[in-house]
Order: sequence, then structure tokens, then C-alpha cells
Amino acid sequence: MARDRRKKNYFDEQDNHERWLVSYADFITLLFALFVVLYAISSKNEAKYETLADALSDAFSGEHQSTPIKVVDPIPIGAEPTTIKPIILDNPLVSVEEGNIQRALSEEILKERRMLQMVAEQFEDVLQPYVDNDLVKVKRNDFWIELEMNSELLFLSGEAELSSKANPVLKKISDVVRRMPNVINIEGHTDNMPIKTFEFPSNWELSSARATAVVREFISNGIAPKRLSAIGYGEFHPVADNNSNKGRIKNRRVSLVLMSQAFSRYGMSDKERAKFLNLKTSEK
Repeated sequence: MARDRRKKNYFDEQDNHERWLVSYADFITLLFALFVVLYAISSKNEAKYETLADALSDAFSGEHQSTPIKVVDPIPIGAEPTTIKPIILDNPLVSVEEGNIQRALSEEILKERRMLQMVAEQFEDVLQPYVDNDLVKVKRNDFWIELEMNSELLFLSGEAELSSKANPVLKKISDVVRRMPNVINIEGHTDNMPIKTFEFPSNWELSSARATAVVREFISNGIAPKRLSAIGYGEFHPVADNNSNKGRIKNRRVSLVLMSQAFSRYGMSDKERAKFLNLKTSEK
């Protein structure tokens, strides 16, 4: 009899297959409540949220709370995230770089820079009539001064011999730069119109010959030859459009470039240049 009872209880326990539904129902209920709460706190309707909070509080505690639960402001759906705007500085890298350059340069090169600016002003003063007529341009740089002279002021068309009106101009320039130690580069330029004569097979020869003629005139005006160099660039460095007559006139030019001592090839020795730039060098 006892054996039959144990056998009956065993089969009763094995036949109860639906007990998991209780736990599953509890889990689904809690999960539903979680999503309802998440939806409520993401909604902009604060009144509905407070009502839901009261209902959930009553359901879980069995008591009615007269005071609503204090919560933080709900997060609006679709609101843009808060971003921190960077502080924009005016060219911070440029400012730092300029400061480093100023600290690196010696007093000598800063003094020479001021001197070059003074020379540029003297050029503009003594050559004022030619500047006004667009025959001469003065271009400034921290480490050189460029005096650009139109070829019409110095030469006849297709020739490399200085005209009579060129001598007074070159004399005034010589008076400004004669007592200076700086290297002077004389650069000849032409337009892109081809030339092919016995004397000048191409614009290379014409531009070089014109630069050399200006160098010789400077030497006759008392400028030391070791300070001078003649360079011919031909038509390959135009400053205007060669497709127009006005542009070609501008491209036919001779430039005087007064170089800083520290940046010219033959202006100083390496030791003098290092001292000029405030650099340390190893003694050999």
C-alpha cells in the first residue's frame, strides 16, 4: 500500500509541467514594468510620469503616497547632446613661431633687418619719379630688398648696352648701397618673345648680358666687385601675363637684390654667419 502511494506521488510530481509559467509570468510582468518606467522618464509629459510613479508605488508597497516622488527633469527625446566649444586663438602657432624666431635671432641680424628697411625707404625717396611712372618698384623682405627696374629705363629693345638715361638711375642706386657690405645680385629677365641673333641666340644670353652690363656700371661707380653677381633668368620667371603687350613690358626687367649678410652665399664665413644668427658651432 505504501509502495502504491509513493508511486502515485512520483507520477503526480512528474505530471506537473506548467509550474514554469508562474516564474515566466512574474518575469514578463517585471520586464513590462521596466519598459513602462523607461518610456515614462523619456517622455516630456511630467504629469503622466508623476501619475505612473504614484501607481507603481501603490502597487508595490500597498500604501498610497500622498507626496509624489521627486525625480530629476526628464531627458527630452531627440535633444542634441551638450558640446564644449573650443576657445579659438588668433593663429596660435604663428604667434609661437614668431616668438621663437625673435628669440633665436641675434641683435646683429635684427639690426641689419632694420637697416634693410631703411635702404628700401631711401630707394623710394631717390627714385620717386621713376616709382610714380611704374618704371621702378621697391619690394621689401625681412632678409633682402628687391629693386625692380623696367628694361625700358635701361636698354633699347633687343639690346644689352645701357642707354644714356640709365646712367643717372644707376648712379643714384650706387650712392645708396656703395658703403654697405651686403652682397648684391643683379637679375636679368625677358618676356617670352624668342630672339635669335648672332650675339643673343636666346633670351638666356640677352638676360645674362643685361645683368652683366648693370654689374659693370656699378663697378665703375665704386661698388666692390666681390659684392656683385650677374644672373640671367630668361623668360622663365614672369611677373605678368605674356599674352598681352602690357604684361610683356613688365616682364622685361632687371632686378637688384640686396641680400642680408646672414643669408647670402658669399656675404660671410660660416663662423661669422653663426654668430650673426646667434647659433652655436663646434670648433674644429
